[in-house]
Formats: sequence, structure tokens, C-alpha cells
Amino acid sequence: MAIDAEIGFTSDVIRDPTRFVGRAEALDDCLKGLNTPTGLIAVYGKRGVGKSSLLRQVQQMAVGDYRLLKKAGLSHKISNSTRTYLTVYYTCDSLIKNADDLFTRLCNDQNDEDGLLRLIPDDGKELVEFSRAKEISSGADLKVVKWGAKGVETSKYARAVENDIVQSFRNYVESIVQHQVKRRMKRDSLLILLDEFDVIEDKAGIGSMIKSLSSPSVKFAICGIGSDLSDLVEDHQSVERLLEEGAVNVGTMNEAEVFSIFRTAELLFENAILFCDDAIKEIFLNSGGYPYLAQLLGKECVNQATRLQASSIDKTIVSMVLGDVKSGKAFPTLERQYQTAIGDSPHRKTLLHLMAAQNYINPYDGAARVLLKDVRGDASDWGVEYIDQNLPRLLEKKYGPILVRSPEKQGVYEFVNPIFQLYVRLRDLQQSISISGVRPL
Repeated sequence: MAIDAEIGFTSDVIRDPTRFVGRAEALDDCLKGLNTPTGLIAVYGKRGVGKSSLLRQVQQMAVGDYRLLKKAGLSHKISNSTRTYLTVYYTCDSLIKNADDLFTRLCNDQNDEDGLLRLIPDDGKELVEFSRAKEISSGADLKVVKWGAKGVETSKYARAVENDIVQSFRNYVESIVQHQVKRRMKRDSLLILLDEFDVIEDKAGIGSMIKSLSSPSVKFAICGIGSDLSDLVEDHQSVERLLEEGAVNVGTMNEAEVFSIFRTAELLFENAILFCDDAIKEIFLNSGGYPYLAQLLGKECVNQATRLQASSIDKTIVSMVLGDVKSGKAFPTLERQYQTAIGDSPHRKTLLHLMAAQNYINPYDGAARVLLKDVRGDASDWGVEYIDQNLPRLLEKKYGPILVRSPEKQGVYEFVNPIFQLYVRLRDLQQSISISGVRPL
């Protein structure tokens, strides 16, 4: 009988607390941030580490769903004084160019479970409590259940100011706090969660706006890719004092956490398929501790087991999946990125593998770097010619970009997506296993 791999594994954001595993320290930090009356929560880290999934769990905790905290052994951190919120959740995109674009989107978002507009009281819509959790007794929030004849007309309690979207946003927030947070739901605060915050091209002024609006009744949580907070918030000095309890740097998972991903998947599959310990260990080593890649490999293992009509996944099946990755059959999206990067140049292909095999760790921020001077010596041994002619394509936006230059020092680069770096290592192992001084995954 075929098993749907999506039941146990997903590459999507994890919203259900029963599927979320690990991250006890990060959850503790997030809870501290929620319980700080005037702080900003900032979740940041590399691609593929599960930042958005963590932010969704922050939303669950904010509305009073503490199942995940209990599962993580943090029950003792929950008290009668734990703050509760009404929440707004918005995922930014690259079409948002600046602060005005962001506030315009927030003021016009009609999502009936996460949007700001759903919370504005007026005669044109009906609001009810709903549960974000499976247990109706916890996780209560508000959502629109019916749009009335007046649609999204907001003149009764919240005034839209013509040609001043920032003031309109302020009016909306103040109205929500007064009529919904305090009067109706009797919560402590409104929590506005902004995911993929890093994609906003010009963040000037947003930090100042967050600072001016933050109060015991309004809190912001932002999430995005970054090595530190300066990558995430352009005018970060405006919000530095708000981050004493709310900065959460999400790293890769340890072995125990990756094991938990697979044990949770087994439960979701109702033990119809099981993973041997050595198989999970092999996946952990090849995923680099990135939950996104571990989930992808787990899903492929289930698909392979289904083809073989096997109910147990061991290292043999994992090896078969890794063989498919090596030949480019397993992950079409990553493979397209790989082919786009190398083009029709065998020298660029070898150069990409040589750079992916590099693993110098910056002692200051823990980020992996590629040192071009080290690559040059290996490239000569491998017969790679014209490095300076082949490198630019890997830096061009229209081909990825695959790499970015480090602003700190000339000749130092970093992979934009560490998942892709790991994929290149797996994609064609014979290109990297013999490189001097490098031990591939």
C-alpha cells in the first residue's frame, strides 16, 4: 500500500505544534520575549533552519496554546502572569519595496485568520473567536466569519487618512487595541508578526516606526534571513533597547532534534513505516542539521520504500536516495538551480564543487565562508582554467546568485543558500572527495 510521504514530512512552514520538534532553547527565548511588555521579538538565521515554523509557534504561544512548551519540558515557565495576545501574521514578499509599501499591505490585508483588517471593528463585518489549536479550550483568537454589506469600510472606529498610510496604520492599531484587545477579548496586547522581513528592499524608517508603536499594548515580531540583527533591521539602533529579551538566532539542529523529526514522522504514519537509527544518522550527517533538507531526504526515503514495498527504512534505502541526489533525479528545484549555475562549462562545474567543499567557519559569527585563495590551489590541481572568468556567473543575480562577496575582506565569499551548498556536495561526490584538506559530508 502506497504511503503519502507528505503525512510525515513537509517542506512547508510547520503550523501544527504536534509536528514541531526540538528548539527548546529558542522557544524559551521566544516566551521571554512574549512576556516582556515592551520588547521586540526578532527571529533570524540562515535559509532552511526553520525560522518561519518557529514564528508560527510564537503565534500559537501568544494566543494561549502552550502544548509545545509542555512537550519541550518548559511547563514550569508558564504562569498566570504569562501574557496573551491577539495576533496579526503577515508574510512579506519582494514586491514590498519600502515602509510605505509594508504598511499599505498591512492595512489592506483581508486574510480572515491572520490579517490586520479583520480585527478592525465596524458595521461591515462579523467577528467570532476561533481556535488556532486543535483543543478548543486554548489558543483563542479572532477572525472574520462574514463580510457584511459595508465590506471593509472602517470609518466607525478606525479612520483611513488620505495619502498618509502610516497614520492610517497607527489609527487601525490604536482602534484594535482599544476595542478588541482590551474591551472584547481582554488580552494584554496586540502582536504583529512579520515573516520574511529580510526581502523588503529598503527598510529605512521601519525600525523607528516599530519603536514608536511598541508599548505594553502593541508588540512586533520580525523574522528573516540574517547572520545578525543588522542584516534584518536597517536602522537596528532604533530598536536595540527593545531586543534585550527578544533576539533569537536560529541555528542548525543537533542530532537528537533531527532524530525527533523522524520519530514524529513515524507517529504521523501510525508506524506504517519506520526508520532505523543508522538511517536517521546517515540523513543527519548529509543534511548538515538543516531541518528543511532532512525533511526532503526523509520524504524521498518514504517514496523509495513505497516503490520497494518496504516498511522499514535502513541505510541501504538512504544510499539509494543519495544516489538519486548524486545523479540529479531527486530534487528538481535544486537541480534546476545547479544547472543554471554551471551552464555549459565543465570548468565552472568543477569550480562550484571546489567552492562548495570549502567549510571555513568564521569564528566571529559562526558562518561558513569560502576563501578564494584556497580554492585557487585546488583548482590548479583539478585543471580548472580561468577562475576569474568562470566565477562572475556564480555572483550574478539572474543566475541565482549562488555566492555573495563578504563585505569584510576581499576574496572571501559565502553561499547564499547553505542548502544549495550541501546539495552541490551531494550532487557529484567524486568532484570533491579527493580535494586536499577537505572532508565532504
